[in-house]
Amino acid sequence: MNLASPFSISIVVITILAFLGLPIGLSMICGSILYLGLSGADMGIVAEQFLNGMYSNYVILAVPLFILAAELMNIGSMTERLLSFCNVLVGRFRGGLAQVNVVQSIIFAGMSGSAIADAAGTGSMMQKLMTQGGRYTPSFAAALTAVTAVIGPIIPPSIPMVIYSLVSDASIGYLFLAGMVPGLMMAAVQMVQVAITARRQNFPVEAPVPMKEIPGITWRAAPALFMPILLLGCIYSGITTPTEAAALAAAYALFISAVIYRSISVDALYRALLVSSKTTASIGMLIAGALVFNYVVTIENIPESIKVLLTSWEMSPTVFLIFVNVLLLLLGCFLEGTTILLIVVPVLIPTAQALGIDLVHFGVVVVVNIMLGLITPPYGLLLFIVAKISGAPLRDIVRDAAPFIFWMVLCLGIITFIPATVLWLPRLMGYQG
Repeated sequence: MNLASPFSISIVVITILAFLGLPIGLSMICGSILYLGLSGADMGIVAEQFLNGMYSNYVILAVPLFILAAELMNIGSMTERLLSFCNVLVGRFRGGLAQVNVVQSIIFAGMSGSAIADAAGTGSMMQKLMTQGGRYTPSFAAALTAVTAVIGPIIPPSIPMVIYSLVSDASIGYLFLAGMVPGLMMAAVQMVQVAITARRQNFPVEAPVPMKEIPGITWRAAPALFMPILLLGCIYSGITTPTEAAALAAAYALFISAVIYRSISVDALYRALLVSSKTTASIGMLIAGALVFNYVVTIENIPESIKVLLTSWEMSPTVFLIFVNVLLLLLGCFLEGTTILLIVVPVLIPTAQALGIDLVHFGVVVVVNIMLGLITPPYGLLLFIVAKISGAPLRDIVRDAAPFIFWMVLCLGIITFIPATVLWLPRLMGYQG
């Protein structure tokens, strides 16, 4: 690559601007505009890419709607009722509250599709419950909250899978189905690790819930528990598209919180809308920047060049998947997941297709890698979130999270090299890939 070429200069500018603290979306827009100027291209292409990318991709609408649904669940009393129900299921075992933390992530995974929403919402509440009376150390409670939140975007619905569908044209519905088994697999190994740690550290056993109270707790949680059933049922029965289901999720969360539970105020609703808008604007700017930069990458023929390079190495599909896992795990230590999805993954997709790798399987492998990036230092966004909430030192949180990360990387290996673990359920529902 010519170091004085417009593309090289644009890459340097993007890197410098991002390093100086400019949001990566704006950095990519600035670098792309500079490239177009240096190469003599029409500047109107920037606006054209914005309009074509942001307004012709119906699937993008699912992102703000799932974000809003998560916020509405957090401000209502859905969280407390679901935590009570989870306590009924696993609270009586040694380390019961820690097991509740895992189970609540499984349930909320079927509602929000966002790891950050899980960690900041139900996760923050679980940290407070676990550390009350010194039952668990703040670092363990924070570490467990971070690793369980990773399940959210793997079990459907999933915001990262929506974005992957945008860049790969893979079916969102089948991507959602493909994430079910890997997500449950990760939850299972987390529960096993909690049980092992509970015995080693003699975690407390919670008082069992009296049998006479179980029906009432279940009944009060039933409207919230019905949400993932409604959401996924509408998608896979063909009643709604995934984007329409996201709107249904937000409307249902509002209806349950405001009408059934009567636990939401006008001020709380306003704050939820405000937080959702800010988050959506941040992600929207990142997507917009990526759309323009991806146009630049396409002009430079980067994906095809990388495909030719990797093909010349005579990589087998297995070796390529190992390469992708190592690359994405390393990038996840330093880059935000959405940036990887929008910038790096589109460059890898042509090679995956050329090697005959199923794009739904590849998408789940990519998303799991990106989720692991949220809990690996030094970037590890979830680690910083739970550290801020708990006040525990980051090094202690990383230490307590390490055994869970080991098991989750092992799960990543299984779903990478045994595609049936990912594709079994989609094929059962008619997927031909």
